[in-house]
Formats: sequence, C-alpha cells, structure tokens
Amino acid sequence: MIRDVAAMVPAGVLLPRRSLDYRIVFFILSRGGVVGMVSWHSIRSIVGIAVKRLKAMTAKAEMEFAVEVEMLGRVRHKNLLGLRGFYAGGDERLIVYDFMHNHSLLTHLHGQLAFHCSLDWPRRVSIAIGSAKGIAYLHHEADPHIIHRDIKASNILLDSEFQAKVADFGFAKLIPEGVTHLTTRVKGTLGYLAPEYAMWGKVSENCDVYSFGILLLEIVSGKKPIEKLPSGVKRDIVRWATPYVEKDAFEHIVDPRLNGKYDRAQLKSIVEIAMKCTDSHSESRPNMLQVVEWLKEYCPRRRKKDVRPVVEDETEGNDAMEISAGSHVVSNRAKENGR
Repeated sequence: MIRDVAAMVPAGVLLPRRSLDYRIVFFILSRGGVVGMVSWHSIRSIVGIAVKRLKAMTAKAEMEFAVEVEMLGRVRHKNLLGLRGFYAGGDERLIVYDFMHNHSLLTHLHGQLAFHCSLDWPRRVSIAIGSAKGIAYLHHEADPHIIHRDIKASNILLDSEFQAKVADFGFAKLIPEGVTHLTTRVKGTLGYLAPEYAMWGKVSENCDVYSFGILLLEIVSGKKPIEKLPSGVKRDIVRWATPYVEKDAFEHIVDPRLNGKYDRAQLKSIVEIAMKCTDSHSESRPNMLQVVEWLKEYCPRRRKKDVRPVVEDETEGNDAMEISAGSHVVSNRAKENGR
C-alpha cells in the first residue's frame, strides 16, 4: 500500500550527502520498495541511485541498518561506496547509495556476467588495488579505525569505469584507540573468515587482511573461496593454490577465461601477497598499507596493449595438478623481498 510520504517525513529524517527530499522516498515506495536499484531524475541533473530497504523490522536488521548508516556517515573515500542519504520513519528503513553501473565483482566472477568475462587482466589488477585502498582507509585513516568484517566479492561494487567500491558496512566494528582486538560474535561469510575469528571470535584488522587475501586469489583465479569436489569434500581456495605456489606453477592458478592474456610477473606477485595475507598466524600478516604499497610497486598501471598472451609449456587446465592439503607457503623470492 502506497503511503502519504509527504506527511510521514518529518524535517531532518532524510539526511543526505547531497540534496534529496521526500519525493525520492515516495518514488521508491511507489515502485514497491524492494531492495534493488532505481534512478531519480531531478531538474538539475540525472542522478543514479541504488536503494536498500529493510524487508522486516527485526532487532537484528534494525541494528545492522543503524551500524551501516553510522559507518557510512563517518567515511569518505573514492574506493568506498558513497552514501546519498537514509530514511528512518515508522517501520520504513531505507539507505540510498550511489548507483554502481557494473554491479558487483561477484556478478562478473561467478554470476550472470561471468560467461562474458568483461574483467580483463588490467581491470582485475585495478579492482584489487582499489579494494585494498578502501580497506586501508578504514583501518588506518578513519577515526576511530573500522574493521569491515565482511570483505567478499559481493561487497566489492564496480562503477561505470570498473573502479572498486567497498560496500556493506552492516557488520562493521569501530576500534577504539589503543585497542588491538575485540572478542565478539562471529559474523561474515564462510570461506573468507580468518581462522582466529571463526574459531574464537577474536576480531582485528588482521581479519580483514585475511579476507582480502582470499579475495585476491578469487580475482586472479576466478574460483570461489570454497568449492565442492566431486567426492563431496569441500576445498578452500588457499589449499587449492598452495601446491601451485610451492612448485612455482602460477600458470595453473590464473583464470582460464583470460585465455593467457595476463602479466605473469604481476600474477606471481599478487598470489604471493595473497598467501602472506592468509597466513594462519594473524600476527604474521601484513597490514593493508603494506598490501597497497606492494600491489602498487609490483603491479604498476599498464595499458591493455602491454598485456600479451602468455605462452604455456604445459597443456593442463586450471585443475590439472593433484591437490593435497598444505600449509600457507610463499615463494623464496617473496620472503627475500619481505613480502
């Protein structure tokens, strides 16, 4: 049922980053208000927005809404999803974001757009660096520092230029100055959770670093964080990649949809960084500022024509090598460079 939104919106309830008014809320509700994407046409400009609407007013959903609005109100960075405004009135809860024309990283790697493979190598590198910058901002520049707690492919959104935007702060935690970690209920997504967090609820910036390491492997390989083998056994992406890293067989890690069009040196560097990020010992992981510097150093921006097909000596596919469980290993070159 469509409500008289003009009457139900008191002054100050909609608190935007840019000029919005009750007409947007009316437009959203008149379209059904389901979580989705709409466009609002104003007199002065055409603004693309995306809207998240709570489907049920549970205590848990209300808390996540409040957390997300608070976090988004605290941060502003080119690699974080921008907040346009929010609405909280009666039993309606809406968050208005910038519209992301190219959907999420998940959509391109595993979803509806996966077959088209619009993510070439330069775009994947750019997405990795942009995501790292956004997370580094949360950890080191936001005041107080913020732990995201749900870094994953579906929470990396892509704008019209395929620039990465870290999104969804419903699980985020503020870290007071001087506090190294918190103990809390485990939230997040299976496959991305750091072991110390999954087992003991110990959360710190290192948990986001671990999740980002998983994301890096996902970006370069096109594989899901956890895959079910024909035998029914589930295998995580780190265990899958480790034998290839040990044997310096990085060509078996890269996404076959790239058809050999990638930079091998960059691939090796990214995988080595990912393995450092997913070290089972949290204190051995780098911080996100280090990760950003490594990615920028070893993966400088290149033009598409500079990325040439890699000629492989072997014909095996992405899963050719027999997989066995192993510890996280980084090549000698990475260790010597302190990566």
